[in-house]
Amino acid sequence: MDRFLRLIGFLVIIFIAAPLVIVVPISFSNARSLQFPPPGYWLGYYQAYFSDTDWLRPTFNSILIATATTVLTMVLVVPATFALVRHRFYGKSVADLMMLMPLAVPHIVMAVGYYSFLGNLRLVHTHMGVVLAHACLSVPIAFLVLSANLKGFDRNLERAAQSLGASPVQTFIHVTLPILRPGLFISALFAFIQSFDETVVAIFISGRDAETLPRKMFDSIRQEADPVIAVISTLLFAAVLLALLTPLAWSSIRKRLRKRPPAAAFSGG
Repeated sequence: MDRFLRLIGFLVIIFIAAPLVIVVPISFSNARSLQFPPPGYWLGYYQAYFSDTDWLRPTFNSILIATATTVLTMVLVVPATFALVRHRFYGKSVADLMMLMPLAVPHIVMAVGYYSFLGNLRLVHTHMGVVLAHACLSVPIAFLVLSANLKGFDRNLERAAQSLGASPVQTFIHVTLPILRPGLFISALFAFIQSFDETVVAIFISGRDAETLPRKMFDSIRQEADPVIAVISTLLFAAVLLALLTPLAWSSIRKRLRKRPPAAAFSGG
């Protein structure tokens, strides 16, 4: 049974990683379209990506919009999570349902609604409009992650701090925040990824000035199948891999430093 489960896990990993085996070589291909196996290899499409403002501008827009979305999401989610998890009030179940509603509604339906609503506010085709729409999609994910952490929080730690004279603000900064820091970080990370990777709403809301990278990739693959798409996919994969391996490498280095024997003490002559 154990071998069977390992085999299933190995097959799942192969299924997930298989597209990367194709995309990465294509990014170094000298073909004029997405062709595998590549007829030859060069770095021309990497140069085209880093020198073309039509690709760099959407990349910068995506980073800017995702960062702003993350900040706005956390500003909204943190107090809302504390209110919904720690307090009882009339309409709490309805509030919980509304917080999670965007997860149950298809993005195309949400996109139509955002386009109509933000159009009346003249925020369509603007960075602010995309940020507001993406924040609405990121709030449920961040709320689920943070509420799970907050429900497992031992409130006796806060009571102990307050019994020792700490104010509510001091208790939050020195006790609550350090314990919830991993949950806050994961919530912010999911909000950033949700915004950076979102395509459907961006097609409706973003214009030329606020065009995001996923929308640019979608338009490119639909119109001309530009191999630069493979370059961007490879760079994003490398960024994710680096983000995953860096903490592991740092943890390994710290363990080795701790296991290193102390230097021999020198005795005075």
